[in-house]
Amino acid sequence: MPLPVAFGREENMRWNPADDRFAETIHAQLGSDVLRPIAERYLEEPRGRFVGQPGLLALPRTVDEVSALVRMAAEAGVPVVPYGGGTGLVGGQVVPDGPTPLIISLERMTAIRAVYPTENILIAEAGAILADVQAAADDADRLFPLALAAQGSCRIGGNLATNAGGVNVLRYGNARDLCLGLEVVLPSGEIWHGLSRLRKDNTGYDLRNLLIGSEGTLGIITAAALKLFPRPNSVGTAMFQVASPEAAIDLLSLSRDQVGEGISSFELIHRQGLDFLSETLPEVRQPFASPAEWNVLVELGLSAGQNPSDMLEAIFVAAEERGLVSDAVIAQSEAQRSELWAVRERIPEANRLIGSVSSHDISVPISRIPEFIRRAADVVAGQGPFRVNCFGHLGDGNLHYNVFPPGGKDKADFVEQRGAVKRAVHDLVNEFGGSVSAEHGIGRLKTEDLERYSDPVRLQVMRDIKAALDPHGIMNPGVVLAR
Repeated sequence: MPLPVAFGREENMRWNPADDRFAETIHAQLGSDVLRPIAERYLEEPRGRFVGQPGLLALPRTVDEVSALVRMAAEAGVPVVPYGGGTGLVGGQVVPDGPTPLIISLERMTAIRAVYPTENILIAEAGAILADVQAAADDADRLFPLALAAQGSCRIGGNLATNAGGVNVLRYGNARDLCLGLEVVLPSGEIWHGLSRLRKDNTGYDLRNLLIGSEGTLGIITAAALKLFPRPNSVGTAMFQVASPEAAIDLLSLSRDQVGEGISSFELIHRQGLDFLSETLPEVRQPFASPAEWNVLVELGLSAGQNPSDMLEAIFVAAEERGLVSDAVIAQSEAQRSELWAVRERIPEANRLIGSVSSHDISVPISRIPEFIRRAADVVAGQGPFRVNCFGHLGDGNLHYNVFPPGGKDKADFVEQRGAVKRAVHDLVNEFGGSVSAEHGIGRLKTEDLERYSDPVRLQVMRDIKAALDPHGIMNPGVVLAR
């Protein structure tokens, strides 16, 4: 097979399909157990925006097999799609057009290779389910704090490839902040053995952070050295009714003054999300008989000698005196804590059942969130009589700002307006100095947004890096950088 042309823009690329001839090459080198029949789930993504090409599906067992597969693809000019848990929301796990790809799923590479409790480090293969990584840390009396709604099915390699966020970013950071080293198969098939356990290593360019968040376009993560933390001695959770988004930010500041870095999560919830839960998931028990317009879910993780319930009550008393809150429910048991978290964690499910016109994973400077929410309401109203469900990780500035059809209408009635709504919201985010992708990545869904809102120099440097590491453009073509 001829190699594709040298990398320029991807629309100039010519790849070869992962066909029967290429399958024979894989069989000859790796045997018959690596390739598997492809199931529909490998061709789908959760929001249904993209449908993948049914190419070849490979399930390697070792990093050497991943290396061999990528090397064969590079030599044959076959596009490669790295596949984790398939839970990504921006279409980065499927190739909807062009030559059929080689899909490399890491689902057989699930080993916890080592745990070093005294170093607070765990080494996991990329196919390990996030919940299993959490459980392995728990077995060592440690905490791996990355926590997502999809943690029962997403895989740690995909979490790192997309720099996943979640509910504990306020205290522990994104996936990038939780990783010390990587093992990666590069687009040539070479293996970078970068599983460092060092917390200080100032020897040149930071390849780890370059590859984290690259969404499979610069290589395939096959293993990672992850940071662990001491488990909190006690955990406390409460839901507060707040007067406004401004009050929520003041509550965050007050809470930090009271407990410092003991705040693990600080989630903003609008009444629209609670109404959607009542409409679609009435079995979800809500904490207040009369929902407020704005609510905050707070979780504390404290050391020995500190009582989280007492601290949450003290926060409420101080906040009530300042007119920030009107009511609160403080969990008195693990069951009550789970009920409070169920309210937050099932809002995305309710959103899907309602059906959004346009969903936005955005971030803006924390102090400007209230102004953004007011301005965005006017911007959306200018597009039509839509409903807005605004919720998210207030402590790190990440909002999920989702626009829905009016009551009694279906999202299908507004398909033609989706682009205009998205553009209007994202233009405002850019005006506020924010990001149009806070934690979901770029994938295929937001490549035009990246080009529209990125600094031109930054965009060119990204293209230069892609050209240097993947000159034939075989790694996840069309993701991050547009074709």
